[in-house]
Amino acid sequence: MEAQLEPTEMIDRVKAFIAEQGQFTRVEIENFKRMPGGTSREIWSFDAAMTGAKGTSRRSLVIRMDPAGSRIESSRRQEFLVMRAAYREGVRVPEIFWLCEDPSVLGAAFFIMECVEGETIARKLLRDEIYAHAREIVIPQMAEILAKFHAVDPARHGFELPSPGESPARFWILHWDEIYRRSTLDPHPTFELAIRWLLENIPPKPKRLSIIHGDYRVGNIIFGPEGVRAVIDFEIAHLGDPLEDLGWFCMRAWRSGQDNKAVCGLTDREVLYEAYEKASGTPVDRHAMRFWEVFGNLRWGIFTMVHARTYLDLHVPNVELASIGRRTAETELEILNLIG
Repeated sequence: MEAQLEPTEMIDRVKAFIAEQGQFTRVEIENFKRMPGGTSREIWSFDAAMTGAKGTSRRSLVIRMDPAGSRIESSRRQEFLVMRAAYREGVRVPEIFWLCEDPSVLGAAFFIMECVEGETIARKLLRDEIYAHAREIVIPQMAEILAKFHAVDPARHGFELPSPGESPARFWILHWDEIYRRSTLDPHPTFELAIRWLLENIPPKPKRLSIIHGDYRVGNIIFGPEGVRAVIDFEIAHLGDPLEDLGWFCMRAWRSGQDNKAVCGLTDREVLYEAYEKASGTPVDRHAMRFWEVFGNLRWGIFTMVHARTYLDLHVPNVELASIGRRTAETELEILNLIG
């Protein structure tokens, strides 16, 4: 990846890229700025006036791209295809426009999508009075959206995701075990215990594999006073057991201190499970959910180590990476609580 471009140079290159897509002969860009957040991907927003044969279209757009030094392995092409398929199936995601995999344009792969206005900070949803109504309905809304997303068939949209084989649970345990081995800076006996426990308690194979969002929680939705406006951040989407997303949804890490409410600090598990069952027509195996919560905490614990290595080894000056890298012990305690 080449050195970070100056915003003025990025603007010129983005204008040229959009014009090259063939729909517009003239592109003007204003309010080009990097958005806060995006720990593992860079996000830039801008307003575009795009003139073509049908006149001028004005849109607020977002660039999502790989940053320098990231150790989170994901594909912008795969994320683009998953989000485009979800949008076409009526899932509440931003509209997706163009993908670029040529690093000579902005220095890394990126795609351009609709900018959906709203809030993403979980603590605001839990505390601000303006979101009092949203607090009551967000989790049922998210369950319904997730059920609709899990029904998306990638083959129907002309692409495939790598198959996890006969046992998706076993496949992903071994996948994250391998990442753990190359990411750890020192011994983590709790993670070793979790890996053994998970391999000994693999749930039955699901009746069908689904596209899994991989990071489905309140922090990855855009919301307003009326509730969910869009789901974002599909960078680690993959094929697997639909219960994996539900287990991740219930982790203590997303509760913002409201530990008496297991689902993102907003409600209890049964509200989520029943809403998902109603929307999907698929029963939720309560016994298996314990497995997927342990798995989610192991995966999040490994993520914290990956973020720490990104900060320490590659000297990425991102204080959020450093702070996340200090949270490994939280996941270890939660794993011990869950497996007793």
